[in-house]
Amino acid sequence: MFDPVHLRTFLAVASTLSFTEAARQLGISQPSVSQHVRRLEDAAGRQLLQRDTRAVALTDNGEAMAGFARTILAAHDDAAEYFTGSAMRGRLRFGAADDLALAQLPAVLRAFRQLHPRINLELTVAQTSALRRRLAANQLDLVFIKEPPGETEGRVVRRDRLVWIGLPGTRIAADEPIPLITYSAPSVSRVTALRVLAESGRTWRISCKTLQVIGVLAAVRAGIGVAVFPSSLVPPDLQALPASLGLPELGDVDFTLVANPRAPREPVEALASAIVGQPVAPRTQED
Repeated sequence: MFDPVHLRTFLAVASTLSFTEAARQLGISQPSVSQHVRRLEDAAGRQLLQRDTRAVALTDNGEAMAGFARTILAAHDDAAEYFTGSAMRGRLRFGAADDLALAQLPAVLRAFRQLHPRINLELTVAQTSALRRRLAANQLDLVFIKEPPGETEGRVVRRDRLVWIGLPGTRIAADEPIPLITYSAPSVSRVTALRVLAESGRTWRISCKTLQVIGVLAAVRAGIGVAVFPSSLVPPDLQALPASLGLPELGDVDFTLVANPRAPREPVEALASAIVGQPVAPRTQED
């Protein structure tokens, strides 16, 4: 009678009291959230939410539906686990490059944990170089990282274009050093930026050096300089800088999965397949 998808959407709205936040959490559009709630109300024959331009609130029937929805979905998830034959258990140590973790990866991991609740998923977010070292030291089972095209032994999830990013309206004079915001060495974006600048004869100065993507984005937003970023992950308040600024082309980058050959194969393959099946895409807004 009640569609589990509609129930999950309703619970997201009920817990956040926001259609916008529910859409962000679920990785769907706000019109889709409204449609799911409307269809659930039609199926129930009752109004579940009171909403206007300023606020969202549960009706008495909505409070009742929230309780039923949790029970229904718990039973649904138990049945799905039983009939999919998911018996995988144990520990899976997964590492992801911090900028890749900005996109849809959290939703993929949440779905994976719901499908395989007996797997203890341990997440490490760091730079690619640090993740590579931990993988080699048998401290991680699978990593999702950025690498130059053609230089990986893992599985390519997608190829993206590297771009220079900055605030809208950024200007850089041709005779001035480029103010560069970058990760600490080594990093793919840093190595690429310094290489293409040297090859093109452009001078630069490091205006900010940081260990995390949050530091890169904070410095760009402060107008301290420009940075290198995968084009699909550029936040909406920043922009890929136009060719008219004369900055050299950066080329491509691969988003890749690299597995530890000593790790348990079945859970590693299950998570890798989940990530490959739902490639990283840009979000409409940031947290």
